[in-house]
Amino acid sequence: MSGRKPYKSDLSDERWALIEPVITAWKARHPSVSGHEGRYEMREIVNALLYQSRTGCQWDYLPHDLPPSGAVKYYFYKWRDDGTDQVIHDLLRWQVREKKGRPADPSLVALDTQSLHAAAGVPAKTTGRDAAKKVPGRKRGLAVDVLGLVIAVVVLAASAHDNAAGAALLDKVAAETDTVQKALVDQGFKNTVVAHGEQVGIAVEVVERNPADTGFTPQPKRWVVEQTNGILMLHRRLVRDYEHRPATAESRVYWAISDVMARRLTGSSTSWRGA
Repeated sequence: MSGRKPYKSDLSDERWALIEPVITAWKARHPSVSGHEGRYEMREIVNALLYQSRTGCQWDYLPHDLPPSGAVKYYFYKWRDDGTDQVIHDLLRWQVREKKGRPADPSLVALDTQSLHAAAGVPAKTTGRDAAKKVPGRKRGLAVDVLGLVIAVVVLAASAHDNAAGAALLDKVAAETDTVQKALVDQGFKNTVVAHGEQVGIAVEVVERNPADTGFTPQPKRWVVEQTNGILMLHRRLVRDYEHRPATAESRVYWAISDVMARRLTGSSTSWRGA
């Protein structure tokens, strides 16, 4: 860290060790034309990404003792476009599942969507208004396993029906793994999603709400996706959608959950609510 005072979001040596091999291999595959190794440590680039995820700051407001925004942007977008962010995420997810005595990939997922306000400057062509929730912005869809770990994420205009998000999530889940046999959804998803599940080989079960329940009542097994949404809200960059491209918003989810999983694997924690 070049002698600077650490931030709470910084990677510990143990957490950096979990992802360093992926970053080092990436660097080896992408040498500069001049052969220069680069001015900034890769660990510091990742620290800057995690700082922004946790605090929600704009690019130009990254602290001066972290690498400049131009350098951090370069790697963030490169890793978004070539899938390195998801490679890191998936490797950590497999390790968390193995630590819990589970196979690498799940057989059951739960799906849910969440509508988020879009920040000023987000292109109107990628946003819309959720008519039911009265939210102008984007809709984030998650597919998670029984541990609440993300299997797939999609980001659409908030005006998109849950059916569209559900179908897109099922497509991604089916493309990622051939082990998922069943998906649990709430009553916001309709028969269209059930039918789409049949097409990709995943049985979709609509979990009915008990009419006698009042207020928020966690539903068995499906509640884990609500928990994951709550964890994402502790990363302030994800509380509102600031990203010009939906793919960037999806990458932010992978980095946030990767941070959570790395902490679980190393037994480290932070005061999320107090910081």
